[in-house]
Amino acid sequence: MLPLLHMWPDNYCVLAYTAAGELGETAIVGYVPVPGIPDVSLMDVAARHEPQRLYGSNSAGFADACWLICTGWSGRGVPKPDTLDLKSAAWKLDVDRTVPLAKTMYGYDQLHVGRLTLDDDQLMRQAQNVLAAGARA
Repeated sequence: MLPLLHMWPDNYCVLAYTAAGELGETAIVGYVPVPGIPDVSLMDVAARHEPQRLYGSNSAGFADACWLICTGWSGRGVPKPDTLDLKSAAWKLDVDRTVPLAKTMYGYDQLHVGRLTLDDDQLMRQAQNVLAAGARA
């Protein structure tokens, strides 16, 4: 879980990144609902970054999906002080969109993106608290 500035200058959300599937071949990127913070369309956030400049065609959302996977993957690979790394936690994803990838990217064949909640209330509060007080503006 990491704070994500998704709309300049001060709109943040909590981004969650994990994997699913028998071999971990499906990337999961979600936003954690935080009281007082509006829901976020992560595919729209990705599109605003014009990821097709890096990943090529955005056919079927490919470039947007790659940008989201890269953002989550990078946040986990190089964690910042304000992140939360849960080694094992039960979660549920309300899927906004599934994007089958045209080719394997970052070790994944597809992406599920949407609203991610944790089953454990205490862990859910910890995830919501990833947003620093200043980021809640």
